[in-house]
Amino acid sequence: MSDSTVDIAAERSFQFSTVCLLLVDTKADNNGPFVCHQYIYVSMATFWAYDYACSLHEECTFLLRSHWSKIKGLYIVTRYLPFILLTTNLYLSFIPNETPSKCRLLDNIDSGLGILSVICSESFFVLRTYALWNNNRILLVVMLSTFLAFLITSVSIAFAITVPATYATSTIPGITGCYQSSTSFRLFIPFLLLCAFELGLMILTLLRAIQSWRMTNSRLYIVLLKHNIFFYACGLVFSVANIFTSLLLPYSYHSMLHDFQFIILAILATRMHQHLWQMSQRAHSSGTLTDIPMSDILPAEHTA
Repeated sequence: MSDSTVDIAAERSFQFSTVCLLLVDTKADNNGPFVCHQYIYVSMATFWAYDYACSLHEECTFLLRSHWSKIKGLYIVTRYLPFILLTTNLYLSFIPNETPSKCRLLDNIDSGLGILSVICSESFFVLRTYALWNNNRILLVVMLSTFLAFLITSVSIAFAITVPATYATSTIPGITGCYQSSTSFRLFIPFLLLCAFELGLMILTLLRAIQSWRMTNSRLYIVLLKHNIFFYACGLVFSVANIFTSLLLPYSYHSMLHDFQFIILAILATRMHQHLWQMSQRAHSSGTLTDIPMSDILPAEHTA
């Protein structure tokens, strides 16, 4: 996990540096957003492909040896949805001579894929929090109800802004793609809600850690706590960054940070699930018992 964390941190620094350089170089050029989109989304796609190649062995081991379950299905959707999201973004950035109506359609698809990616990533950690609290069904209902309310609000705002938005295409030969030329300050609201939700899950995880830190020394339990805290911390940092960029930057620039957050959260969620599964396999092989009910996190995934 440490190597993955370092790679992610380095890539995040590279992404922001690239944005800053492009903003400077294209400041006086009305076609700057087109060039910026193309560079950033190509670098995102390269990063995702690099991460997938680095974890290919672990990926194949998990997919071949783990038993089929709902959690495994969620893993597959979360893992490969960024590929579809990035493909859509690349097509949106490089399509030649498209009309604003087609740009709007593709942007709506992109927004829907991004929202679905966040739902899948967050679902892992809702289930983990549920397991940490000994499968407390009341807590699960509260978390799901809150998440659903925030989700409905976010989807309504996102598509209410996208439908009347105006889109532009480049007039210079050789520069392709289209981008949303109008924006709305309300775009910060979905990320504010996501920030509040992740902060609530982090508080629940910290409370559980304080309650049980003296009663258990299970390594699997400790790793689960660390994963949760790290995921929520990353989510909070990205959400806060998206709140400020949504208020301060044009849509054509801050929309790229939206997609970057979705991709990073998906990578973190699936990598952490892989790591937890590997530890569970080792614990099962050695006969080590865990102090938390893991059936909702790793249901029937032990191999003989």
